Amino acid sequence: MSTSLKIAIAGLGTVGVGVLKILEAQKELIAARCGRPIEIVAVAANNRHRDRGVDISGYRWVDNALDFAEQDDVDLVVELIGGSDGVAKELAQKTLQAGKSFVTANKALIAHHGTMLARTAHENGAALRFEAAVAGGIPIIKSIGEGLAANRLNRVYGIMNGTCNYILTQMEAKGESFEDVLSEAQLLGYAEADPTFDVDGIDTAHKLAILSSVAFGVETDFDNIYTEGIRHIAAVDIDYADEIGYRIKLLGISSYSEGKLEQRVHPVLVQKNLPIAQVSDAFNAIVAEGDFIGRTFYEGQGAGEGPTASAVVADLVDIARGHNGAAFFVPADKLVKAEPVLIDDHEGAYYMRLHVAEKPGVIADITSILKEQNVSLDVMLQKGHELDGSVYVVMVTHKTRENVLMQALNKIDALPIVLEKPVAIRIENL
Repeated sequence: MSTSLKIAIAGLGTVGVGVLKILEAQKELIAARCGRPIEIVAVAANNRHRDRGVDISGYRWVDNALDFAEQDDVDLVVELIGGSDGVAKELAQKTLQAGKSFVTANKALIAHHGTMLARTAHENGAALRFEAAVAGGIPIIKSIGEGLAANRLNRVYGIMNGTCNYILTQMEAKGESFEDVLSEAQLLGYAEADPTFDVDGIDTAHKLAILSSVAFGVETDFDNIYTEGIRHIAAVDIDYADEIGYRIKLLGISSYSEGKLEQRVHPVLVQKNLPIAQVSDAFNAIVAEGDFIGRTFYEGQGAGEGPTASAVVADLVDIARGHNGAAFFVPADKLVKAEPVLIDDHEGAYYMRLHVAEKPGVIADITSILKEQNVSLDVMLQKGHELDGSVYVVMVTHKTRENVLMQALNKIDALPIVLEKPVAIRIENL
């Protein structure tokens, strides 16, 4: 059997421990599939003596993970520290500059610095892999970059954050508020103590930036992703969406045409009969659309020790087999700098929820503003609250432009009969 691939692992949290477990439990299987063993020679983490439920005594302990890049017996570094900058970024740069391969599950690192790191890898003859950075156990990077390589893709989208999908699923099932379900999710371990990255859409935006580059051969561009979370979604929105045939999901959506790249993360009303509307709880799902393949759909567990560690090990297996191609599946110097499409230029239908005083002329005032802005309506629902004399007015527009609708909503919000800020949710034609 060929010489082993010698690896060092930086970070022994949930995913790092999962990688150790898989490499130990599947040692013979992996060696047979690679044609050579994968051998852990060194590890690094914050606390050497913490009980992780696995025996790390057989591996060399290194206090500073940055030293991995200079150690002669390390062929490849696995980074599971996290964060877009700091040690993670420095370790990536030093490792690739030394001509060693680098595998990471760090979505923030690749979203912010993927283009630079891909070029560094190319210049030094090293491999850069990040399958675990997007959708955990779904092999979406390889599926798009290799399985769909014969296609010119025009759109990728999906549910990329299990925490948000779990919250929205439970809000629908229980009729509870966002705040109540978030608290339950934190108690169950589905949400972090600080859920900002998840519920505000930042985690999904990191993943979307990576998918865009893989799908379209463009430079990673996290800064131009429109990002909106789910904090403003109320149980009443989920009820009204259901009544008109929709379900609410937080989606990341990216499309590319004629050098222009549109990247958006926000809640979306999707038709209930679509496969992506059926994806529940903490599962993820990705859809890719291409010219010859049409539409392809991928669903699976998007996080957790096993699924994410499995994706890390899949990258190790690829490199052990000698598959050291371009990180984004086109040469790094051929990645295109796309022109960003701003959210103001988006066109589509919208769901709007207005909470207003139940007084004569309310609807006339609202529709007058919409007419003035040339926004036409497809559906309107009105339901009153007997106790407080207020009413919810729910409207679905025909296709309109984002900046036009927002101007109309700002004028409606200024009306004295409007009791809280209007809510608008985009309806996506999927």
